[in-house]
Amino acid sequence: MDDIDKKIIKVLEDDARTSLRKISELVDVSLGTVSNRVKRMEKNGIIRGYSVILDPDKIGWELNVVIGLRIQKGRLIEIQERIAKDSRVHGVYDVTGDFDSMVIARAKNRKDLDDLSKNVLSIDGVERSITHLVLNTVKESTASLPE
Repeated sequence: MDDIDKKIIKVLEDDARTSLRKISELVDVSLGTVSNRVKRMEKNGIIRGYSVILDPDKIGWELNVVIGLRIQKGRLIEIQERIAKDSRVHGVYDVTGDFDSMVIARAKNRKDLDDLSKNVLSIDGVERSITHLVLNTVKESTASLPE
């Protein structure tokens, strides 16, 4: 990736609906250059897709939780894959430290969080879980270019 690719990506990060023509104006390169570079970055997996960013509170996700899991030795991937299938789960990570895995999830309400805890996070192979309820979100974003 060169500086032109980075400028194109920055425009798309700000608004993925920006037209190729507008990007070419903002980046000060030809429309063909922008089109070719975007296609190349999509083909190479740099740009993996385009999506809508929803406000979780406005669509019914009242609770955001971060959950640390200790998982039975030899079952990490199996358990993570099962947990990842739940629509309330937004991220599953291998981590260092006191836990084997961290889960980012959203729940509609306390009853929904109770169901998540009892039916997803308590499956055979999860030895321990610690759930942290997020009180305030200071920053939440998608991946962006390193500076």
